[in-house]
Amino acid sequence: MTKDGLLDTIAAVATSVGVAGIGIVRISGKDALVIADKIFVPRDKTRVFDFKAYTLHYGWIVHPSEKTIVDEVLLGVMRAPRSYTREDVVEINCHGGIVAVRAVLELALENGCRLANPGEFTKRAFLNGRIDLSQAEAVLDIIQAKTDAALKLGSEQLRGTLSAGLKKIRKIILDQLVVLEANIDFPEEEIGSADLRIIRKRLGEANSLLKDLLYSSGQGRIMREGISVVICGKPNAGKSSLLNALLKQERSIVTAVAGTTRDTIEEIIDIQGIPVRIVDTAGILEPRDLVEKKAIQRTKRYIDLADLVIVIFDGSRSLSADDRLLIKRVKNKLALAVINKIDLLPKINEKAVQVNFKQTIRISAKKMRNIGLLEEAIAELVYKGRLRSTESILVSNIRHIEKIKKAQKLIAESLSSLDNKISIEFVSQNIKDAIGYLDDILGKKFSEDLLDRIFSRFCIGK
Repeated sequence: MTKDGLLDTIAAVATSVGVAGIGIVRISGKDALVIADKIFVPRDKTRVFDFKAYTLHYGWIVHPSEKTIVDEVLLGVMRAPRSYTREDVVEINCHGGIVAVRAVLELALENGCRLANPGEFTKRAFLNGRIDLSQAEAVLDIIQAKTDAALKLGSEQLRGTLSAGLKKIRKIILDQLVVLEANIDFPEEEIGSADLRIIRKRLGEANSLLKDLLYSSGQGRIMREGISVVICGKPNAGKSSLLNALLKQERSIVTAVAGTTRDTIEEIIDIQGIPVRIVDTAGILEPRDLVEKKAIQRTKRYIDLADLVIVIFDGSRSLSADDRLLIKRVKNKLALAVINKIDLLPKINEKAVQVNFKQTIRISAKKMRNIGLLEEAIAELVYKGRLRSTESILVSNIRHIEKIKKAQKLIAESLSSLDNKISIEFVSQNIKDAIGYLDDILGKKFSEDLLDRIFSRFCIGK
């Protein structure tokens, strides 16, 4: 967006396309009130210019020249700078049909608005200083959240938790840079050993804080992006029953006929805050036709790409050649063994299964027994012992993680330079570069290309 583009008054539909109770057309910019006044006729005959901020007004959207009513609406006004974009904002709550919403939007465009670009409302909120860049990115995380935990993570970042943590670290290292730069500019004022010890101590604190953020990033990315879990097993072992049990509903067809599932079935579920894309694969290991051959090929591909594989065994039958083939196939994968049908007479050699897996869970998918234990085991394997509390600051965005890694490496190098009595000019430069990486996250410095990449992923109305 050019600087001239920021002067435009923009409009877009802020709600999902489709039939709904209401649809919202959002207008933002210096002429928002003027344009709204042209097309909105309040019931009480007042003017949009006179509306108080944060109030709703009943009336009609009317075509200015034809004097025909387009829709019955509620219109809200938020005045600059106390609005989402820090500009004058008008939101028109019209009936939620596609035609009604489109007609109101087109009328706004005909009377002086420009159609907003993807994410342009949030982009203006950033450029106008209401939020920093990491908070702007959190808006998209909230919209795309698949679990309550992911929603909470995005909300915390939007509230500024990550920003506050980064600003604290930035201040610590900036304070040390000031001392070092003063000495470089005035070499006759040599830094004493006591001052160097303080600088080293404070940089050490910053290094520890950056490491803590990186340690949290594994959990943060899991909560934000989720994982892929594949259920595999021989025919009639209970794969579809397990999928239904995890979904808490019947999604897959379950019969006593082996090989009912001839293709993969995918669902997204929430397992202890983890968005899990779970795949029920075909259990056919020896194809009878071309369709089954393709199903087996797809199963192999899903297993190769999975973050976690659940291998399900029929506890009411002895281990078969098919079972052993699957054990061999997942040897180099993060895998969990599930012994199903514990409600039936056991015939499987459990020790032969346990020796090949880090963890084995006994369940009855049909009777819903120990499904909670399985969910706990999945969470533990995924988090790999990481802190699962959401009280600490969690970093989830890959762009942020990479910048923090680079900043932490530079601070660690600064500490090493101080220990080895290397010239403070090198230490100073490393600190400057580290601050630059933190500024990249916060948006204190940015390029137009970076903003385009970030906000192009947003919907038009946000």
